[in-house]
Amino acid sequence: METSIADFRRLVEQTTDPAEYPHATGVERNVLIYDRTLRRAARDELARALRDGPGIVVIKGAFATGVVDRATAVFAAMIEEQKAAGVVGGDHFAKPGENDRVWGALDKFAVRDPQAFAAYYDNDVLALVSDSWLGPGYQVTSQVNVVNPGGRAQVAHRDYHLGFMSRGQAERYPAHTHLLTPALTLQGAVAHVDMPVESGPTLYLPHSQKYAPGYLAFHEPEFTAYFEGAYVQLPLEKGDAAFFNPALFHGAGTNRTTNVRRMANLLQISSAFGRAMETVDRLAMCRALYPVLRSFPGTADNVVAACAEGYAFPTNLDRDQPLGGLAPQTQAELMRQALAEQWDVSQFEKALLEQHERRLAG
Repeated sequence: METSIADFRRLVEQTTDPAEYPHATGVERNVLIYDRTLRRAARDELARALRDGPGIVVIKGAFATGVVDRATAVFAAMIEEQKAAGVVGGDHFAKPGENDRVWGALDKFAVRDPQAFAAYYDNDVLALVSDSWLGPGYQVTSQVNVVNPGGRAQVAHRDYHLGFMSRGQAERYPAHTHLLTPALTLQGAVAHVDMPVESGPTLYLPHSQKYAPGYLAFHEPEFTAYFEGAYVQLPLEKGDAAFFNPALFHGAGTNRTTNVRRMANLLQISSAFGRAMETVDRLAMCRALYPVLRSFPGTADNVVAACAEGYAFPTNLDRDQPLGGLAPQTQAELMRQALAEQWDVSQFEKALLEQHERRLAG
């Protein structure tokens, strides 16, 4: 595919029309703004906004601040333990060691504090946006990122899958793959502190996800230079969440403050049909969370969707056969059955481990 900065500019230099998005509360600098009262009726609109619209939505108050604070305390403890152990968190698009990062935060959080995890991921907004873009069976992963005062901006980029390749690697994939891969991942960021612009919240270029050769173009200096002159940056308040198409040109901003440690929970949510970037111990998560969910006052299904494997394949079809249907029971379906039928913990763990064994090769 050939790249053209002129074609790119024609795509991104357009105005987001609020009349096309009736569930939005407004548009700020071409970014659609919603509030936490979003309902399922907005499902198609959200998908259209991420695919054909600006490629990014910001949802004000998506997470309750008390729930966020509880999670922040868990994340901060993880970071301090990493530092004490001499662990330096790398970054894909910034200088290693400049920021504090917890990779694989999803299962670490669930096992460390399952009650706080359940409260955090029982979130209707997260479930709605994930289902709108990816459909059922989505796979949540999470990385905690803290940009400290003085932390410098990331280079403008697209995200996983093709975004985490060199240009030469990406060129080897056919054009239709470049068009399809964004539908396999949803990117999100939950603000864990107030983020004024000077603290460096993420830089975005609305509508840039629609540029077909973009996985090649973001490596080129003229596209980087254009991004630097045209990006938008919105302040976020604690509990706000931004969700965006992974093909959107974006990058974390420079933290120009002296006192704001800008913490975000970076969510990378994968389609059931894709490969997530991180391995997640979903077996350990289900075991940790099931006792909590047996008497959980919220929506257990949201938590199950965030922790358990929601897709039946790949599996060992010799042992895990699709009896009575087209696919074997998923881990999430087993967990929901156990909760609905009020299994005790030992009964659930026995069934969970048996299912896990059936799915293994050999």
